[in-house]
Amino acid sequence: MQGRGGAWYDDDAGPVVRLYALTGGRTHYDGVEFDLVALIAAADPPAHPDDGPALPASHWAPEPEHDMILELCRTPLSVAEIASDLELPLGVVRVLLGDLLDHSLIQVRRPAPVAQFPGERVLKEVIDGIRAL
Repeated sequence: MQGRGGAWYDDDAGPVVRLYALTGGRTHYDGVEFDLVALIAAADPPAHPDDGPALPASHWAPEPEHDMILELCRTPLSVAEIASDLELPLGVVRVLLGDLLDHSLIQVRRPAPVAQFPGERVLKEVIDGIRAL
């Protein structure tokens, strides 16, 4: 770090200020909790521009990262995959996903409850059946 007149950041710190600016200083999303394995899919755009919610142009200006998420999520991806693909911290991705959800630009598919997964006995029977082939 340098004194007055020099750089005001440490080269080893990385893009900390960029992430802070990207989320507007927010560290979490106050709406739903985005589970790591929740699937995120880009919402279908309205058939006609007039069918969508009318938001003033100055209301929200998406960042390039919002557009990148929408592009990635044409095929549903988990929250963890999105963070990995964008090489952004998970907290930042959750804030960005919250922005997109607030504007109905994504759909969130929650992971199936553990009770809906097959039991250990069923899985062993499947493995035994495969081995018998």
